[in-house]
Amino acid sequence: METKILVDGSSNPKTLDVGCLPQNGTVSTVQNSIVPIGSVESTLGRHLARRLVQVGVNDVFSVPGDFNLTLLDHLIAEPGLNNIGCCNELNAGYAADGYARSRGVGACVVTFTVGGLSVLNAIAGAYSENLPIICIAGGPNTNDYGTNRILHHTIGLPDFSQELRCFQTVTCYQAVVNNLEDAHEQIDTAISTALKESKPVYISVSCNLPSIPHPSFSREPVPFVLSPRLSNKMGLEAAVEATAEFLNKAVKPVLVGGPKLRVAKACSAFVELADACGYPVAVMPSAKGLAPESHPKFIGTYWGAAAKDKRVIACIGDGSFQVTAQDISTMLTCGQNTIIFLINNGGYTIEVEIHDGPYNVIKNWNYTGLVEAIHNGQGKCWTTKVRCEEDLVKAIETATGEKKDCLCFIEVICHKDDTSKELLEWGSRVSAANSRPPNPQ
Repeated sequence: METKILVDGSSNPKTLDVGCLPQNGTVSTVQNSIVPIGSVESTLGRHLARRLVQVGVNDVFSVPGDFNLTLLDHLIAEPGLNNIGCCNELNAGYAADGYARSRGVGACVVTFTVGGLSVLNAIAGAYSENLPIICIAGGPNTNDYGTNRILHHTIGLPDFSQELRCFQTVTCYQAVVNNLEDAHEQIDTAISTALKESKPVYISVSCNLPSIPHPSFSREPVPFVLSPRLSNKMGLEAAVEATAEFLNKAVKPVLVGGPKLRVAKACSAFVELADACGYPVAVMPSAKGLAPESHPKFIGTYWGAAAKDKRVIACIGDGSFQVTAQDISTMLTCGQNTIIFLINNGGYTIEVEIHDGPYNVIKNWNYTGLVEAIHNGQGKCWTTKVRCEEDLVKAIETATGEKKDCLCFIEVICHKDDTSKELLEWGSRVSAANSRPPNPQ
């Protein structure tokens, strides 16, 4: 179903990048064809699926559970929406996070409580990074509310509001859809709020509702307004002067672009500032889109990068990888040709430099062997271990040449004390800050 995003005052739709909305003006999504009332396409599930596609979500990351199975049926029935099955909810949330960074908006689908509480950490991270993620949870049957029943996969209480209360602190809007009368308005308002606020939202859909048609699902989307961002000229001038004074006093200034630039649509201004100052430039991963690689003093991204051919390159520590390793299988299933550098230094190095102890040492895995086991001959995968610079150079040449069409996993063996002096200094400062005694009462 074709959809246009129209800007107030213009009779012609503007061409926009997927997931990106105009910077100001009135915006509403408009359906070109009305869905027949009572048809399979006028159900709640298909309505939600269409709304996701209309705002630029073509891939939804999910983990099936007993409360979201019928909803998933309706989501995957939408021609413009692909279901990407993940190995656990936390990874599904992180996948939606990355999708939102790349496409402007992401979505994940989990089941009630056991799934919702698992995805919570990823949604909290997206909230802190100002990423619009639509987190959808399959909820209890509408007939179970108020019955004092204890449901499967819950915390054992007849009150079903625990998950909602958790999400209230890390989302900008919450919709609990347990009746059809206002489902259209709740879903549309949640999605539009995510786009307006550039924050995650939470939508719970009762498990017995996705297949039911309703006249409201043939209506146009709930319109919403993106107010133009106004700037205080005097405040801006004062801020610029203070920034210039601060930078001029610095011995080795470096400009670091963070996630707020993307939300404020100030990426171009940041690059112009870097060009004018001539300072070294680095960008945080959540500031994707700055593209300052052409800057003569560009240092690089803080974590991860996308190559010019859009091949994803990821660097991850062994501790972090042990949390998220399962979804290598999802990458292989989807035919991803990511290059992953696994830094194997035997534990949580950041924590070691703050406060060392036996808890910072983790069980060493055969990481390449694990990835090969996950691969199991299905899909394209290449792994290698490197222990010196020469081997690393050869591995990179292979990954970008002969194995460019494969998922490439390069395990880099490092000594646990192979750290930079900057990390040592940072760890010392954090340790000192954490160990400050209580103020006198």
